[in-house]
Amino acid sequence: MTKYKQAIKINKIISTASKIVIIQADNPDGDSLASALAMEQIIGDMGKEPYLYCGVDMPDYLKHLSGWDRVSKEIPPQFDIAIIVDTSAITLLEHLESSLYRSWVASRPVVVIDHHLGVKCDIPYVTVAVNDGFAVATGEVIYHLAQQLNWKLNLQAKTFVASSILSDSLGLTSEDTSSTAYRIMADIIDDGVDRPALDEARRALTKMPQTIYHYKAKLIDRTEFFVDGMLALVTIPHNEIMLYSPLYNPAPLIQNDMLQTENVRVAIVLKHYKDGRVTGSIRCGYNTKIASELADHFGGGGHSYASGFKITSGKSFSDIKSECINLSEKLLNKQNNEAI
Repeated sequence: MTKYKQAIKINKIISTASKIVIIQADNPDGDSLASALAMEQIIGDMGKEPYLYCGVDMPDYLKHLSGWDRVSKEIPPQFDIAIIVDTSAITLLEHLESSLYRSWVASRPVVVIDHHLGVKCDIPYVTVAVNDGFAVATGEVIYHLAQQLNWKLNLQAKTFVASSILSDSLGLTSEDTSSTAYRIMADIIDDGVDRPALDEARRALTKMPQTIYHYKAKLIDRTEFFVDGMLALVTIPHNEIMLYSPLYNPAPLIQNDMLQTENVRVAIVLKHYKDGRVTGSIRCGYNTKIASELADHFGGGGHSYASGFKITSGKSFSDIKSECINLSEKLLNKQNNEAI
């Protein structure tokens, strides 16, 4: 069983609290939402009052997770501690940082539970952070903490842990999925978690509308290829972000198809906002472990196969795109040379 040296301190902080705010980043995904919901169950079974916060609305493609509608964009003035799940990066808490809630959270003990390899926690007011880069999902870290600290995991909490792991492991198919993750899934399935039901609920609510189906064709048509076809890149302008993102996130809509294209080893989706912000979603194919290094260059982070970044410095989009292509070429060539 994986054990964390921070566990005792985390448990002490939680044990002294009555009202606990659970915070997700501004880019919620299946792991962050499921992890938040798992912690909500754990804290509730402790006899404490959990409260779920995210700075943005939950996207439609996450609404297969029962409890998504309990996540609020507001934080109550009275709470004792905060737990941030699935991020250690201050840049992913922009809505919190720009609101009056920032001072409330910063004045109380703050725990971070994360799993992003190579990402150092830069949130200045954090009291204690556990970031297990060997875990495929934050839900896996929560499971280890529960085992180590004897936290009760009811069936609903285990179901959310399963959803978290399935989300970030791409259904247990990613190369970052360890044997530990498989063992956790086996144990919680033995305990009653219905994986087929989880998959069916996800599929039912992630079917794309016809407008998204046609939009996907447009993204495929304008995908660019670089570095002898090893890099596929597509840009999402602001008007398309506003129009389509509430229906379906353009990055996961297209990236699997990009990686399924012959010779492609890296798929990058760049979003260009009208205020100058640029975000990048990076996914790598089999045995191409450059995503985290590429994202880190731009101040982001993530896994070796899946990562992302956000740039708010005002640097021109064309410069960012060129830099992204050039660095991808450098990292791909370096990996090719090391393989020889």
